[in-house]
Amino acid sequence: MTVWRKIKAVVDRVLGEEGRAGNLREDELRLAAAALLVHASEIDGHVDPEERKTLKALLKSRFAIDDDELRKILKEAEVWEHDSVDLYGFTSVLCRELDQEGRQRIVEMLWEIVLADGVLHEFESNLVWRASELLGVSTHDRVRLRKLVESRA
Repeated sequence: MTVWRKIKAVVDRVLGEEGRAGNLREDELRLAAAALLVHASEIDGHVDPEERKTLKALLKSRFAIDDDELRKILKEAEVWEHDSVDLYGFTSVLCRELDQEGRQRIVEMLWEIVLADGVLHEFESNLVWRASELLGVSTHDRVRLRKLVESRA
């Protein structure tokens, strides 16, 4: 399934369920954030239960969604993430829809995912660095956010 078909499927789902355009930008934002976070939870080749638990909690709290909506978003995000060849598809949506503070929150969420299991793999660290660059989050802010997340652990 191509990226365009996935986006069309999201649009069709929203139109079918709500009978109107709804907030497609919010749906696209949630899907892009979820796909990026799914990627972070899987990049080291092992999906740790603590990372998965953190992923679900972050999505539920950030987007104020219930368990049913979470399952739908995760299902769509996993398909999009597995079919993607790079991070640009996710980060371009996030850059378009979020201000600097929102982008920093995404980087903070990435740190929360990759540090959830207590082990920072080099692939995870590299992912946060690449995503931060694509999101326009400075090195200073990326490091500050890592320290913030580590201090809460």
